[in-house]
Amino acid sequence: MTLDTETGPTPGPHRRQRSERLLETLAGFESIVLVSHVNPDPDALASMLGLEALLAAKLPGKAVTLTVDGMIARAENQAMVDFLAIPLVPVDRAPTGAGVATVMVDSQPRTGRHAREGEAPAAVLDHHETGGDLAGVAFRDLRPHLGATSTMVTGYLLEQGLAPDRRLATALLYGIESETTGYPREAAPADDGALIWLYPRADKDLLARIRHPKLPQSYFITYQHALSNVFLYRDLVVCWCGRVPQPDIVAELADFFIRFERVNFAMSVGLFDGLLKLSIRSGRIGDHCGELLRAVVDGLGTAGGHDRRAGGAIPVNDADGPAVDALLTTVRRRLLDQLKIADPVGRRLVESCPVIPAP
Repeated sequence: MTLDTETGPTPGPHRRQRSERLLETLAGFESIVLVSHVNPDPDALASMLGLEALLAAKLPGKAVTLTVDGMIARAENQAMVDFLAIPLVPVDRAPTGAGVATVMVDSQPRTGRHAREGEAPAAVLDHHETGGDLAGVAFRDLRPHLGATSTMVTGYLLEQGLAPDRRLATALLYGIESETTGYPREAAPADDGALIWLYPRADKDLLARIRHPKLPQSYFITYQHALSNVFLYRDLVVCWCGRVPQPDIVAELADFFIRFERVNFAMSVGLFDGLLKLSIRSGRIGDHCGELLRAVVDGLGTAGGHDRRAGGAIPVNDADGPAVDALLTTVRRRLLDQLKIADPVGRRLVESCPVIPAP
């Protein structure tokens, strides 16, 4: 049985398989470098790990390098790398040259989401809506109707008759799960089929350790700051996270605030390493958050994402407080305009509470 990533599990191949075309594209190269977006998430990490297994089995002898650009910042992501021993090389130390094929995973060329923007990759695999520059890309597999790139890679393994070991099954399962959680779910039947196929093959204890890592004190300090600086505008909440210790917490806070019963949109903004990081969430299908955030940051920075989730970044001189304040005001006003919210005056979601003395 193969996993048809258009419709779900189906017996037998019904067309020339994508995995075959990918392998043919890469067969002539001596070395293969797998590149994802900046600060790779579980879907990107699992997809690279799955491609490594596919290439080792079907193109033996080729050197395969898994890269990291930026940080593995979120506690769950770091736990995934540590517990699954994912071998990551900084992207600027990865091989380059005529005999090296770059495979872009969970991202697309020239979208501002990775470091090797100056070269055309040999292959691109992605499930995002973001429209990259695909000129010169020999193999393209772009399926924004899917919930995860890990689903696509699971389909490749099935097409080639390769069963993942427990480590890889755990990675792919968590990669898909992390992309398709929340409500409404952004998932297709193929995502659910992949989850069902991977679950009995995964290490459940290891999966639990990845899902529930220990958290540093800075995590709770950032949440406290965010709760003190979140404002309500009709059915939108906007949260200023301040200077954050790692960029992924901005997205975590957007996930947190979209659960407020009175809103349809949540945007969080934080300052990290000279960038204003933005994350937006919607509680409804059809809100096209990727397009929405691109309109908000147009001319200022870059953005992209899914129907219900999107992220972006704007370069800023983080030492210039007034410049940061002015940029925050611009972003907020643009978002209000896009959502046709007339009242620019928000009110605090959480009023100040008296301090309860420790017992």
